[in-house]
Amino acid sequence: MTRPSQPETRILMGRIGAAHGIRGEVRITAYTEDPLAIAGYNPLETDRNGLTVSIARARLAKTVVIATLKGVTDRDAAEKLNGVSLYVARERLDAPEEDEFYHADLIGLEVRLVDGSVLGTIAAVDNFGADDLLDVKLADTGRSVYLPFTSAVVPELHIAAGHVIVLPPPGWLDETPRDPEDIDPQ
Repeated sequence: MTRPSQPETRILMGRIGAAHGIRGEVRITAYTEDPLAIAGYNPLETDRNGLTVSIARARLAKTVVIATLKGVTDRDAAEKLNGVSLYVARERLDAPEEDEFYHADLIGLEVRLVDGSVLGTIAAVDNFGADDLLDVKLADTGRSVYLPFTSAVVPELHIAAGHVIVLPPPGWLDETPRDPEDIDPQ
């Protein structure tokens, strides 16, 4: 198994999207429970070497946060930040409760079926607006499939041991391709 022995040192808090308006505001998809809470974690580290950002003002607009970033005053500067991921150091966050965890703790965990056989590895935890989905890279084919992250499908989490137990619905792995090119156009 390729899971690191230490948990990730940074937690992904959100991702900057498109510029909003002409005064340098940006759209942020926040991964915090309360989307506006992302503004309370300043300064935020990024996936760009040497770049940190701080949110000066934030408001909620449907499913995204519209934010003014310190030092970003026009649309051109805001557009250059499109796609930048926002992180906070794990030590700045409260330790999760006994039955809680950060999604980052799931990445890299081995996915096992209830009989103990290895199905694959969690590559990502995604949410496209409804519920969380585990992006599982299958061990036998290398392709990815999504599994609903519910207690019915993922009845056991063994984060410290490095694996989860899953019970996919019958036919799910055969009928739910992850990649559009995997879809048979019949």
